This record gives sequence, C-alpha cells and structure tokens, in this order.
Amino acid sequence: MPENILIAIAWPYANAEIHVGNITGSHLPGDIVARYHRLKGNKVLMVSGTDSHGTPVTIRADAEGKPVEEVYKFFHDSFLEVFKGYGITFDLFTSTHTENHFKVSQAIFLALKENGYLYTEIRPQWYSPAAGKFLPDRYVEGTCYLCGHDGARSDQCDYCGNVLEPEKLVNPRSKIDNSTPELRDTEHYFLDLSKLENKVADFLRARQSYWRETVSGQSLGQIESDGLKPRPITRDLDWGIPIPEEGWESKRIYVWFEAVIGYLSAAIEWGKVSGSGEAWREWWTNPNAKSFYFIGKDNIFFHAAWWPAQLMGAGKAFMKIFAEEEIPLALPYDVPANQFMNLEGEKISGSRNWAVWGRDSLSRYDPDALRYYLTINMPEAKDSDWSWEDFVARNNNELVATWGNLANRVLSFSHKHWDGHVPPVDETQLRAADRDLLAVIEAGFNTVGGFYETVKLRDALRESLRLATEVNRYLDANAPWTAIKTDRDSAALTIYTALRAIDSLKILFAPVLPFTSEKLHAFFDYPAPLFGEQYTEGVSDSLGEHTVLRYKPAHESLLWTPSQLKPGQPLQQPAPLFKKLDEKVVVAEELARLGS
Repeated sequence: MPENILIAIAWPYANAEIHVGNITGSHLPGDIVARYHRLKGNKVLMVSGTDSHGTPVTIRADAEGKPVEEVYKFFHDSFLEVFKGYGITFDLFTSTHTENHFKVSQAIFLALKENGYLYTEIRPQWYSPAAGKFLPDRYVEGTCYLCGHDGARSDQCDYCGNVLEPEKLVNPRSKIDNSTPELRDTEHYFLDLSKLENKVADFLRARQSYWRETVSGQSLGQIESDGLKPRPITRDLDWGIPIPEEGWESKRIYVWFEAVIGYLSAAIEWGKVSGSGEAWREWWTNPNAKSFYFIGKDNIFFHAAWWPAQLMGAGKAFMKIFAEEEIPLALPYDVPANQFMNLEGEKISGSRNWAVWGRDSLSRYDPDALRYYLTINMPEAKDSDWSWEDFVARNNNELVATWGNLANRVLSFSHKHWDGHVPPVDETQLRAADRDLLAVIEAGFNTVGGFYETVKLRDALRESLRLATEVNRYLDANAPWTAIKTDRDSAALTIYTALRAIDSLKILFAPVLPFTSEKLHAFFDYPAPLFGEQYTEGVSDSLGEHTVLRYKPAHESLLWTPSQLKPGQPLQQPAPLFKKLDEKVVVAEELARLGS
C-alpha cells in the first residue's frame, strides 16, 4: 500500500535572498526525499511558504522605508525563482499572509485556549521611549546573559543556541536607532508549555531510536535541564495575525507560534487551490501518515518540542473548531535537521556578501551540478564548508568523470554501432559477469533506497556513485570499444548490460539529479517523464493577491525499480549531461566575488 508522506520544509523569512546554506539546510533535502517517495509510488505532499510576519521582515521594511507587504512580496517572488531554478518541487509554496493561514492559526489559538493551555499575564517588555512603542524581540540586541556573546537577540542567542528570556538581556539596544530601551509592563497570552512537558518528553523518547542524535539528544537534554516553560504567543505589533479576542486589537499573534502552523495551513490551502478539497486530511488526520520536517539546527527546538506541544495541546479541539469533527492532528514522524554550511572556512554572512546566492549561482552553473555538491557536502551530522576549489574538483572528478562520461560514452557507442538502438541481444546469452553486474545494481535499489528512507542523503549519493564506478570497472574489463572490431556479439552483450545498469542508475541518481536524469530518461526513448512540472499560479483572497508555486505530478506509478530495458529498443541521440569546469577560472572568479 502506498504511504502518505508529508514533506514540511522550513519557511524562509521574507527579508533576504536565499543562499546555498539555506538550500542545503532544508529545501534541497526535503525535495530529494519527496522525489524519492514519488518514485516509490507513495502519496507525497510537500509544502512550505514565505514567513511574511517575522520581525526580520518589518526590520527590513523599516530600513528601506517601504511598506512591509511590498518587501515580503519582493522576496517571496525571488524565492519562487530560486525554487523553480533548483527544482525544489513544492506541491504548494505559499505565504503566511493569507486568509487561510490566518483562520487556521486562529483556530489553533482557540483550541489551545479551550483546552486550558493559554493564560494571560502582565510582564515587562522592552519599550523604546524614542520610538514610543514596544519593541518586538528581534528589534532588541545586547549581550547574552548565558554565554556573554554580544549581538544576541533578546529572544535567542545564535552563538550559543539558547532561547532567552528577553528581559534578562544585558546592555540592550534598539536596532531601530541604537537607543537604550526600558522595561515596561504589557499584557500577553502565554502558552503554558510546562503542562505539556511530560508528553513532549515521552514523544521525543519514543523517537530516539531513529531520530538524529543532534535533534533528539539536544531537545531532550534541554527539557531535562531547563524544562518547558511558558512562552508568550502575542506581541505588540500591527503587522501579523489578529488575536481572535475582543480587546486585543492592538496586538498580534507571535510569529514563532504561528509560522509553524503554516505546515498545516499550507496543506489545507493546497486542498483548496488544487481542487482536492479535504484531501489534506490524508496527511494530517491519518495516524499512519509520516511527516518529515526539514529545518536547520537553529530551529530544532521549535520543531522537535514546541510544535509537537502545540499539536498536543490543540488536540481534538482544533478539528472541532475548524471542521466540526473531533479528531487529533498527526505529530511529526521525523525532524531530520541539518547543521550549518559555512563558506571558505567562514560563516555565511549576507551583510558582508560572504555567500553563494541561490539566484546568482544559477546564472553560471547548471542546477544538477549545484544540487550534487550541496548533497555530497550536506551538513547532516556536523557543519560543512562550501569550497569553490572542492566544488570544481567534485564536479569534474565525480559528477563528470564517473557518472556523466559513463552514460554518454555508452549511449553514444550504442547509438553509433546499432543504428540508434539498444543492441538486439538474446538475453538468455548473458554471461556470468553480465548477470553479476546487474545483480549488484539491482541490490542498489534496496541499499540506496534505505538511505533515502532514513534521510541519509550523502550516503545515498555516495553509494549511487560507487555503483557507477562498478559499471566503469566492468567496461574496462570487457572493453567493448575494441571487441566491436573482432567480436561484435561480445561487444553487444557488454553494451546491453551497461545500458541496463545505466538505466537503473538513472533512477538511483534521480532524487538528487532530476534534470539530467530526466534528460537521460528521454535518451532511452521512454514516452513518459520521471517527474512532473512546476508552475506558478496567482491566488486571491480577502488579504489581496499572492503567487504560489505548484507541482503537477507526472504519474502515480512505481518507478523505483531496476531497468526493464528491452533489446532493440530505440535510443535518442545522446548528448553530454554535465559540463567540465575550468578550475583556475572558476575558483579565481568566485573568490573575487566574495565580500565585494
């Protein structure tokens, strides 16, 4: 039976361009796993969107002197361009600034309140006398009271990774004008996470056997050392989701609370815009569905502890409020968070232009070359480093030399010597070496598939590359290039075997290298494509118009199977799949761009 697989990918803030660290941190791994499960014939729903309400967005708008909505839409459109270019196949990439997201977030709020997990309290918050208003947490920076790092936000220190109590920040300063804010009392709603602490801890322990240690260990350790404490879920703002309570018109729902709800609201919106109606329930109220959350390490606790707490706290009340049906929502199956990718030994910094930008990189390099390097170098267990010298070396020595040249030379040889066809061999005459190679490649569907299943994407790519090396060794041993002159039948068996192996490898590589795998699939003259199509679509609601990214599947059949290539099958004229790069030129030019 096909499984229901939800792929939930971190929502980027609409305040900066997307760089390769973002892509390899969450967007690309989510797409790879989604593509694998589609090839497996599973029912995949991959969602995300632009985080339109975070204070980074309003800070950017203030700095540019523009309306917040104009800023968020500019970056939202740039995200769509990056994802289309890199082939990140969202079934729906939307925005938090939609009528649908407002309603779903407000329903979660009301469900938590009905179940007794919300309360109000007056607490001190940083206030700017100069600006005459309360400052959201990211508007205030200072010295972390836990590690002493200067430059911590009042709600979180990125240096030590700890969530902070804003009023404890040392030497606070306003990001608006660098003035010193003061603490003033204000009333807010709080989510009483302490009431859910035991449930969340049990939830994490139940998943320790297959979650990454960097996720389960960090999250459980934080709960065991500090516990789950109540957190405010409202803020004194005028941009964001209104609180569904009378007398609270001057405040909005806090972005940390509502942004994660986007995974649910995006699934519901997908049902509406795709004409699938209530089909979103197949992923959200189905206890057998599996939901994977792809995020960076700075968001681990939000997704591994706080988001499950929100779902547990809302319980059946959400569906009662939203859909008049009492049924709980599905909890995360896995949170395979990645660590950070650095650049040439330093932390990526947008303000210093020390970054490889998503859109810019596509203007010079093919998407599969970028996807390959970001996967083989993916920071799954520890931080990794983008090196331009290493990028060129891996492109030339692995992607081109091991895989691209293999596919091109075998297809070209067959097309030339058998008039554009697969050699018309008698399959019963395959030799022991031929059958052994095909058995090794066939076993790769279990091995490589197992790595994709457990989100070990680097291992999946390495094993696929190793299998390509095995085919190269087989060709070196059987030398069809010379056998064609003296023993055409032997050369035909070798080339037929190699073509079947390459046809299978095409599928193993496809989740990581979809563009070139699709080209190779067409060279084999298959009529239907491997994957579907991405497209953008305009959507209107009471909040205005926004553009979404959609994906139209090509099929619903199982393609994760060894090659069924037939002798004599037609072949299209092949062409090289990848480009060899000039190391001296690329490295010098790219290093010169950094920091400029």
